[in-house]
Formats: sequence, structure tokens, C-alpha cells
Amino acid sequence: MSLKINGGLFEFDFTDYHAILGVSVDADFKDIRKRYLQIARHLHPDSCTAESSDKQRASQMLSKLVNPAYEKFSKDGNRAEYILLLKEMSKRLVQDAATIKLQNELSQQLNQTNNIDHIYKTSLQKLAEIQYASFDQALQLIGQISELNLVYLMRKGVNVQLPPPQVNVTNPGSHTTPTPPSQPETVVEQYYRRAQLLIEKNNFAQARVELQDALKLEPHNSLCHSLIGVVYLKQNQTTMAKVHINKALQLNPKDPMALKGKKFLDQLAQKSSGQSPAPSKATPSKPSGGTDNSGGSGLFGGLFGGKKK
Repeated sequence: MSLKINGGLFEFDFTDYHAILGVSVDADFKDIRKRYLQIARHLHPDSCTAESSDKQRASQMLSKLVNPAYEKFSKDGNRAEYILLLKEMSKRLVQDAATIKLQNELSQQLNQTNNIDHIYKTSLQKLAEIQYASFDQALQLIGQISELNLVYLMRKGVNVQLPPPQVNVTNPGSHTTPTPPSQPETVVEQYYRRAQLLIEKNNFAQARVELQDALKLEPHNSLCHSLIGVVYLKQNQTTMAKVHINKALQLNPKDPMALKGKKFLDQLAQKSSGQSPAPSKATPSKPSGGTDNSGGSGLFGGLFGGKKK
């Protein structure tokens, strides 16, 4: 399946990641992330409702177009570089405005209106709503959205706040741009890693949100199920913990974290049947500190390896 996109900024050998995600060129990251999750749920093989013959096409669009676009925005260094290129493209379009020929009616209307912001957003939203409804038309619609972006950049430029530079902790006076890994993480791996960091800081509520987003994309990811099971245990929600830990073991009977979680739940059940205290009081959450102090043989001491902030 060819994923070549024609029209708009793509005609200038520029990959328009905003168009691929169907968001405006001034969209903030919160809106970009929300839109990405919407598209990913529609295209992911585990949640795609298309016929089996179309699921492969959907999966290709997700892995070859949509995921790389989101990764471009989700990493500060990559996003900053992309926005700078977008601003340079805006200057070029202003210079070449007299020679640019618009192919689509919505773009032509946008180029002639004085109410450019309103027409731009409403036209883009109209196309975004049907962008991935038909895999036969998806690439064409991306091109049309990119032509709207072209007109907007040509007439108004791009006004996007760049991510703040990261401070070098060894030399606070200098700034660094994060170096991308040699093998980029998948989006689900990014959610999982962020959840691990949040757990170390005892921020279990936000860790749960990250893992829930990951499971929307990969409902059968045993690692995410086992980790969110642990998060529920830390929040004294043993019923939900049991659901996810059992699911993790169904998917991978040898998952070490899920096995430890299952053992801990069994101990709670035995304690509950023989003693009066409620199971939730067996694993109190601690308001401070990065690890559980119940001992190295306990569930949390073993799962998190005694990591300290």
C-alpha cells in the first residue's frame, strides 16, 4: 500500500504532521494528544471495526503515518525542530504566494476570506471528522488539510510556543536538547515508562491515567495490565487490581510482576478470611518516600527494586 500524500505542504517536500493528525498548525500538545488517541483507537488492530481486508491498511496508516507524527510532537527536541522548519516554510510560502495554485474549494475560500481564523478552523474540523472514515480517501483528505495549512501559513504564519529548553543539571547555565534514542520507543512504551516514573514519585493517580491510555491502544498488553494492577493495589483498590493482574496472567502466565501481585492478593484473601481487619488496610499507601518499607520480600519492595528518588 502506497502512503504517498499529494497536495498542500507535501508538494514542497515537507511532511505535514499537523495534517496527518488533522489538527491546526497552532494546536497545543493537549489537543494533539487527544486527537492522536482518537485516531489510534480507530486504526489500531485491536479496536478497528473495519473489515479484515482493511485492518492491514489501517495498521499501516497507524504505524507509518500517525505514530511517527505523534512522536514528532511528543518529544520536545523534535517538536522544537519541526516548529522552526514550519516557520521557515511560512516565509517561503509568502515569497512564492503568486505562483501557488490551490486545488481545493475550501482552500480557495480560505485564501479569499477576511475571517481567516474562523474559516480555517471550521474547514479543518469538517475534513478532520471524516479524515480516516474511508481508507481509500484518507490520504487525499490529509492532502486537503495540508493545503488549508498552507494557506493559513501563507497568510498568517505560525504562532506556536516552543517547548522550554531542558536545563543541564550538571551545568545549570547551559541548555541541552534531548538526544533521541537509537531505537525510538513506541507510544505505548512511552506511556509505560512515564507511569513507572510517576509510581516512583508516589503519583499513582497520574500513573493510572498513563496506563489506561496505553491500554486503549493495546488492550492485550500484559505489562500494562500487571503494572496498573500494582497501581490499584497501591491505591487500596483490590477489586480492580485483581481484574488487571488476572488479565495479565491470562496474556502471559509467566509475567513476574503479575505473579507477585497474584501472590499478594492471595495473601490478602487468606488474611481477610481469618482476621477481622479489611484487606485494604493491609497495604496502606504512604504519603512520602519512593518505596514501600514493608521489607524486601513484600510485593512493592520486590516490584520496584528499591528505587529511590
